[in-house]
Amino acid sequence: MRDFQIPGRSATFAENGMCATSHPLAAKVAIQMLEAGGNAVDAAIAGAVLLGICEPQMTGIGGDCFVLMTPPGSDRIHALNGSGRAPAAYSAADLRAKGHTVVPVSDAAAVTVPGAVDAFCTLSKDWGKLGLKASLAPAIHYAKAGVPVSPRVAFDWAMDEGVLQGVARDRFLLNGKVPQPGQMFRAPDQAEVLTRIATEGRAGFYEGEVAEDMVASLNAMGGVHTLDDFAQTQSSWGDPVQGGYGGLDLYEHPPNGQGATAILILNILSQFDIASMDPWGAQRVHIEAEATKLAYDARNRFLSDPDHMTRLDHMLSMDTAKRLAALIDPKKAMTVDLPGAEAVHKETIYITVVDRDRMAVSLIYSIFHGFGSGIASDKFGILFQNRGAGFSLTEGHANEGGPGKRPMHTIIPGMLQKGGKTHMPFGVMGGAYQCTGHARFVTNITDFGLDPQEAIDGPRAFAETGQLKLERGYADAVRTELSDMGHEVVTPDTAIGGAQAILLREDGVLQGGSDPRKDGCALGY
Repeated sequence: MRDFQIPGRSATFAENGMCATSHPLAAKVAIQMLEAGGNAVDAAIAGAVLLGICEPQMTGIGGDCFVLMTPPGSDRIHALNGSGRAPAAYSAADLRAKGHTVVPVSDAAAVTVPGAVDAFCTLSKDWGKLGLKASLAPAIHYAKAGVPVSPRVAFDWAMDEGVLQGVARDRFLLNGKVPQPGQMFRAPDQAEVLTRIATEGRAGFYEGEVAEDMVASLNAMGGVHTLDDFAQTQSSWGDPVQGGYGGLDLYEHPPNGQGATAILILNILSQFDIASMDPWGAQRVHIEAEATKLAYDARNRFLSDPDHMTRLDHMLSMDTAKRLAALIDPKKAMTVDLPGAEAVHKETIYITVVDRDRMAVSLIYSIFHGFGSGIASDKFGILFQNRGAGFSLTEGHANEGGPGKRPMHTIIPGMLQKGGKTHMPFGVMGGAYQCTGHARFVTNITDFGLDPQEAIDGPRAFAETGQLKLERGYADAVRTELSDMGHEVVTPDTAIGGAQAILLREDGVLQGGSDPRKDGCALGY
């Protein structure tokens, strides 16, 4: 039990249903959907789409999503890939000929076709109960009426404002300025788009006037997108990839998501006695940092569109993890800086919902960088993701950008099972950090016996681009010890990531945790 004299957050308990996400209004709307007779799919769609209005720098209908879900009365995990593809006319060679060595992040060349809307339509049709019109109604209402900007959102908005260009500055600034906490943000033109999707389904977005607006806007910025690229967008169902740690089975979304990297990190950590270490001490941070460097190096070399990836089994193999673990010096940081991701970012939303029938949904939804590409469509103000910045421009690389190809994605929903039963849907936002975040969350629970809220609250560290980022929650002595090991220790500009989780307890009660690094909450009924 936490010390109630120290500021913190208690876990949330409920019996009938629960949502955990990064904005309280989205959690409230999700619970209202459940109370109105909807299921976890209806609620998750309602909350996620609303988050595009509550946190527009993080996500929106111009982005992508991934979903893990279990049907009511079943523990089989279904994976839905809602990531879009590069246009048919995409050419990495053309970008190289223009002098680019990486995809420019604030350019139409980085805009892949948004896949989230098709995924929401598919998810609602296949597993929803109340229908898409009901799920989109709250977001339509608040897009018109407006949402007060919350403190963390205002903080991120200010950090990312410089990305906005052209019409996007008119849509996402208030009188040319970043909104302050409490100011109202409205998006009436997005309400019109959502209304069309609610009445026409995916055709309301991928065909007709809305699609024409998106294609014309991208073409004007130098994009090679066509109406056919949008009309042919289709999400796809598949099976998750699986690993295990400490008696729990971890399920992750398969490539082109980076979930296999989280499994590889845990497999490496399993070669060490993590449970014997101080949970907030230097030794644990060091081993986790070295495992991160090695696993992310494998990710950056192998992970790609599933139709082009050939080394998934290698990444999931325990033999691979053992060989990598043998490279770790327990007392010294690696001096060679391993390659980083093609583009790193921190902007994502995550929502998880469990309903009365114990259908569980784990959904992550993003426009990649803060405010994505910074490009919005002229008429409807749809902000485009820059997920194509996740492509490599290295000729022959598995993740080299190509026509109709899906880029490597950082966003990953997670699901834990215990003894073949769904135990906990969870997610950790934070861009590239997400794989390390998944591993840390699992080890917090298994090695140190923390409940979901405690596991979320603990300080975080992340080895990235040659630095070891430590949140201020770590003691100075830990920083000194890690520096002595050879790490370049820095304090990040903002908190590392944000997490949400719902534990399905054996007594039938739901227990939710929500990250205080964000403005959201876990809410149940």
